[in-house]
Amino acid sequence: MSRKLRIAILYNEPVSGTDRKYVTESGRIQSGSNGRKMEGNSRTNGQLTRVDVSEYGVLEEMEDIRTALGAAGYRPITFNVDSDIFRLIDFLREEKPDLVFNLVECVENESDQEMNVAGLYELLKIPYTGAGALTLGISLNKPRVKEILGAHGIRTPAYQVVGAKDKMELGPELSYPVIVKPSCEDASVGISDDSVVYNAGDLRKKVRYIHQEFEQPALVEQYIDGREVNVAIIGNKKPIVLPVSEIDFSGLTEEMHRIVSYDAKWMQGTVAFEGTKGVCPAALKPAQELLLKDLALRCYRILGCRDYARVDFRLGTNGLAYVLEVNPNPDMSDDAGFARSAKAYGLTFSHVVVKIVEYALERYN
Repeated sequence: MSRKLRIAILYNEPVSGTDRKYVTESGRIQSGSNGRKMEGNSRTNGQLTRVDVSEYGVLEEMEDIRTALGAAGYRPITFNVDSDIFRLIDFLREEKPDLVFNLVECVENESDQEMNVAGLYELLKIPYTGAGALTLGISLNKPRVKEILGAHGIRTPAYQVVGAKDKMELGPELSYPVIVKPSCEDASVGISDDSVVYNAGDLRKKVRYIHQEFEQPALVEQYIDGREVNVAIIGNKKPIVLPVSEIDFSGLTEEMHRIVSYDAKWMQGTVAFEGTKGVCPAALKPAQELLLKDLALRCYRILGCRDYARVDFRLGTNGLAYVLEVNPNPDMSDDAGFARSAKAYGLTFSHVVVKIVEYALERYN
């Protein structure tokens, strides 16, 4: 290329209550405050016993992406998106990046604002990586995704949505056990081992918790006992479906449910975190692997995913595959499902980063 393209890596720095800074390519320092709140670390006698890796994982991801882009000949700059949206607008207008590498997941701790940041890029006519604003908004709404996939004949677990004023009565299509989740969150936020409930009393208690803590309807979903796998996809015109990855639950205790809870995903030092390991490629029969890849690609296209995404499945003991979630702009961290699948396919982290940038640039040329 005749000129090194300037790529702005936009992300949420997951620390609350303190002033943050960003450094532009020219070395100018800008201050701001970050409104995002994450679950805190717990300490016993001054010793850290549980570490929320979401506290620093996003920073490592951002740094790794910056390194990969620099090595590939791009000019990367980074920016922490906080509660001051005018500061973000000023940054974009002043720095004029050729492309945004979009890692933003929320504004002011509100995940439903993720789509509006992407909409801002579009209003300012700035190219960006990953899913568009509409896809980001739809994918965060779990019930809406289930409606859309169901209309296309794709199986998801039976469910019902319970609002704060709704009568809590299990519908005829559901039977215990069920799992209770926030209806509009991702990254396993709000999901714990006791999210799986076996009676009406515990169901009411868990639904009430979702209403109070997340101020949104609760998604009550049929609990599917079985294996959990995910399928990563990269590309647009001719998407590449990467090898299927599986979550190995064998390290959990007998009393624990085989689910990917918040602890399992983020809380290092917990039994859930240490007892759930990713395995790729998953041990599957050829026909089953082909089915999962086909379903994942259909979901990718139906929801309008771009550049890269991951689709999560449960494989029931009845032999059926159920789509749990479609994740545009998934976590690219080294120990995440997307990275495992890419490595199994033969792609390094740097290769993945560069490919995502190339796919995005191709869409705007």
